Amino acid sequence: MGKVAYYPGCALEGSGGPYDKSTRALVKALGLEMENLKDYNCCGAMEVKNIHPMLQTYLSARNMAIASEQMGLDAVMAPCNGCYHNLKKAEYETATSEKAMETVQDLARKADDPVYKGDVRTLHLLEWLMEELGTEGIKQRISKSLNGIKIANYYGCMYVRPRQIFPEKDQGPGSESSYKPHFMDDLLGAAGAVNVDFPLKTACCGGAHTLSDSDTSTQLVLNIIQAAEDAGAEVIATECPTCHSGLEMHQIRAETEFGIKTNVKVLYFTQLLGLALGLSPRKLGIHENISDSVGYLKEKGVI
Repeated sequence: MGKVAYYPGCALEGSGGPYDKSTRALVKALGLEMENLKDYNCCGAMEVKNIHPMLQTYLSARNMAIASEQMGLDAVMAPCNGCYHNLKKAEYETATSEKAMETVQDLARKADDPVYKGDVRTLHLLEWLMEELGTEGIKQRISKSLNGIKIANYYGCMYVRPRQIFPEKDQGPGSESSYKPHFMDDLLGAAGAVNVDFPLKTACCGGAHTLSDSDTSTQLVLNIIQAAEDAGAEVIATECPTCHSGLEMHQIRAETEFGIKTNVKVLYFTQLLGLALGLSPRKLGIHENISDSVGYLKEKGVI
């Protein structure tokens, strides 16, 4: 595939800083090539569609147009589930609706922005790693095994829903599954982890309710954490900054507000893969996580 445009979105430059740091370190260590998306804007997140759905589509399409028209690239890589979801949604809507494409292009011309022509694809970081290297490529680059750490891989809800905007999924062997995603399992398994049979891989973490109904968010997170612990997991691996922050914060809130203590650690999958490549915890931003996993990782002989 070659070089991709790297779209960190808003979260990776804020609360998801450790994800951005570990993504950049991991990509460099793997010898892959990405270029920061120039002059990017918010994808519209969850809020803009409440003003007008097509405004969200335009904001996402603008990012893809920058990649193709100003950078000469045909792929945008987004590690954030929300950004990935919204850009895929814009891809789908403009490909299946002439009216949607006309509206997006008309708004771009009025704003003197690059015009989206439907010639860019969006990938999640997981998909890019699997396409470029796969599990065998990862195995060849491992310098320090994850030593059988028991991991529950948590994908969140926006990585696979709604299914129609992800036509590349569910295409048989080698493709990702929207029903039971496995790319993160595959990559971390190749790095020496043990993936537990975790039933809530794509359950909602309650991210959209955090401010309006914190108790509901805490309960949804607790469902995920307790299911992971019941499955024997010592670590929950994440691939979304919103989900990651929610798990960390509501794990603490469950203990302080409801007296329910859980012990599972929360780490980005990029941090775990980076450790397996021999990168330092500080380079991967592990010390910046709210979930304190350093002592556990030392005990397991991973750092």
